[in-house]
Amino acid sequence: MDWDDIRIFLEVARTERLSEAAKRLRINASTVSRRLHRLETSLEVQLFERGQEGHQLTDQGRLLLATARQMEQQALTAGEILQGLGEEQIGSVRIGSTEGFGSFFITPRLADFCRQNPRLIVELLPMPRFVKLTRHEADMAVTIERPRHTSLVVTKLCDYRLKLYATEKYLQQAPALERIEDLNHHRLIGYIDDLMFSDQLNYMERLLPDAQPAFRSTSVVAQYAQARSGLGLAILPCFLAAEAPELKPVLAEEISLTRSFWLAAQPERKRLARVEAVWQELKRVTQEHQNLLMDEPSLS
Repeated sequence: MDWDDIRIFLEVARTERLSEAAKRLRINASTVSRRLHRLETSLEVQLFERGQEGHQLTDQGRLLLATARQMEQQALTAGEILQGLGEEQIGSVRIGSTEGFGSFFITPRLADFCRQNPRLIVELLPMPRFVKLTRHEADMAVTIERPRHTSLVVTKLCDYRLKLYATEKYLQQAPALERIEDLNHHRLIGYIDDLMFSDQLNYMERLLPDAQPAFRSTSVVAQYAQARSGLGLAILPCFLAAEAPELKPVLAEEISLTRSFWLAAQPERKRLARVEAVWQELKRVTQEHQNLLMDEPSLS
């Protein structure tokens, strides 16, 4: 098998579109189509079903995909070692993260690390979804569920706490709020049920099964912004709410949820010095700021 053909196969499998694969590979779509046909002919199998929805892997294609990913990872690692990058903190490290944690916690706390490592480039992908490490979307990922893929190196990064928040202005003009059942008479802010990427985010339904939020979003940052605007009540990570002094915890004794962040990487990527350096820095800053993450008073 020709490695260039395998690279094209991988990009089509990832994007499911010839045009998108061509754009990412910086070649034209006709070349992608021709090389893909050549690969199928050489293997004497059909790798994709072609249709209006794009290119979908066949059973044979899925079998090849696992081997192709291993080949790609080995090629990436070998290339970096040959360039002398494997043992040095030089180059880029891409971190996938949940949106709020990436933007409001990781970003400001990596500033000193970036200044101290000027030859290292940190790239952050704060997204309201899981980053696919097996598709090389990132070198490592912070997730709200322990990744189930057995090929990954996984460690628990930290616990964090969530509480119910609203502005003082909202609370002053809203109905009385003394127990969880009173929330049925309030404007709530939450996630879009059918677009939640993890059951770990299903806070509101567990508290109030019949709740109908006045505002829903796939983005915790949008929920945070709407809570700050005074629209209503939102369950937010305490580290995020701490950014806005106008947000006050409500029913803090009754509503206090604990969740965990996990850190994961492909073993070949984690062995690279620059990836390991960022990995250790993330562990260090989360340990250092555990009081903020758990909304506990600082001992200092």
